[in-house]
Amino acid sequence: MRARRFDPGRRDFARLFAVGGSAALFHAGGGWASAAPLRTTPASPDERFWEDVRAQYVMPPGYICLNAANLCPSPSRVLDAYFEGTRSVDRDPSSQNRQKTHDGREATRRAIAAFLRVTPEEIVITRNTSESNNAVSSGLDLKSGDEVLLFGDNHPSNLAAWRQKAERFGFTVKLVDQVNPHPGHDYYVDAFRKQLSPATRVVAFTHVTSTVGDLLPAKQLCALARERGAISLVDGAQSFGALDVDLSDMQPDFFSGSAHKWPCGPKENGILYVNARVQSRIRPTIVSLYPGEVGISKTMEAFGQRDEPAIIGFGEALAFQTKVGRAAIERRSRELTRALVEGLRRIDGVKVWTHDDPTRSAAIVSFQPASLDVRKLHQALYERDRIVCATRGGADRPGLRFAPHFYNLQADVDRAVDAIERYVRTGVCWNPTIYQVRLELKPSPERPIPSPGLIAVRRAPGAATVAGIDRSPDPKASCRRYPRARREQSDRSRGLTAARIHRRLALPASGHLAVR
Repeated sequence: MRARRFDPGRRDFARLFAVGGSAALFHAGGGWASAAPLRTTPASPDERFWEDVRAQYVMPPGYICLNAANLCPSPSRVLDAYFEGTRSVDRDPSSQNRQKTHDGREATRRAIAAFLRVTPEEIVITRNTSESNNAVSSGLDLKSGDEVLLFGDNHPSNLAAWRQKAERFGFTVKLVDQVNPHPGHDYYVDAFRKQLSPATRVVAFTHVTSTVGDLLPAKQLCALARERGAISLVDGAQSFGALDVDLSDMQPDFFSGSAHKWPCGPKENGILYVNARVQSRIRPTIVSLYPGEVGISKTMEAFGQRDEPAIIGFGEALAFQTKVGRAAIERRSRELTRALVEGLRRIDGVKVWTHDDPTRSAAIVSFQPASLDVRKLHQALYERDRIVCATRGGADRPGLRFAPHFYNLQADVDRAVDAIERYVRTGVCWNPTIYQVRLELKPSPERPIPSPGLIAVRRAPGAATVAGIDRSPDPKASCRRYPRARREQSDRSRGLTAARIHRRLALPASGHLAVR
């Protein structure tokens, strides 16, 4: 049976989620400044529009998050919904009041279904992709003599779960190996076809790999599995919220994803899509209270008490992405990815593992930064440049991973490429000198004396600032330096500016600084 396609427009989507969603339940107002309403996305968004999108997040200026493949920040409207829902429940934990959050959970189910263009009866709200995948591998009736065909570059936790259950239940796991660089969609369709046999019961693969961002031909592979009588499971952890995924077109039997990655939703929220045609073939592995109200959620979503305010926040995250426009988000992420690939390829010694053909990759860029120590580089990027990314260890395409999203700016990409070029040229040498700054305040008529405290700051060798603080001379500064053992001579001659430390760290204007 083909799932009924449900494809609302932006206005319809907003109205859908507002019915029973957080907009109808709570008043906004967390411990952060709410962003101004985002204007309508223009037909051709310019950089100014994406700056407005960035302003919807609470990340401080200058902070660059290139780690969407691991964890995304949430926009302030999501934080507001989560905060207000939680406060409402904690103020009044009665079953009567909690009915509002339960209604919000069902509104989020409808929002997820609309987002993926399927029906609410096919959606289970889980905690993350791993739980969704395990619900499938544990809930299907697999036994000795059955085969499960996996993609070799699935997430390690996905592969481990299937292998562990193969040992327990006696079925066989087979792998289609990953090839780098991506050899093209036809290659993988043919590789899976050759491994299929009459005993194959499940074909499980990743839509977009977390390693280098390889994009697999999901629709063709799902069709191939269906032709051979096998069930398909698509791990969408790196495509849900990044690409304009249409499950009514892809037609998988199962599709999994997480809220905390590309959808920019709360943590411990995920989705499992269960196509209506296979719902009779899966059984719940957790049986408790408080199931969902429709379709497969009535049997597969009885997990006991849930953090329903977080689920409501998940719906708000999807509403925000719908307002921006899912196609616009995909184009933006791909645009930034392409700029990163092009910039990194121009740096001598850098090896880019990600394919530059957009039909073979999505919004993930993995690369080997010449001969640099990856861990030191990773830390230096965060400490010195405020750039957040991920590392890849081992022998399989090692290095760093950048994953830009629609809250990133072109200036973020430029800064990241410039930083990598600088470190490749000069080296990292990340061995920061630690200073402790003791503030001893003197009394004044206007200001009482707070308790003295210690402030730890870092300065990397050769850097021009200490935690962003100028070191220009100040005759009013009263500083003493206590050199440490093995500190370089050049370090001993560097001074700190008391007045600037006061200003940058929001300290009182009067006082005495002892630096050591």
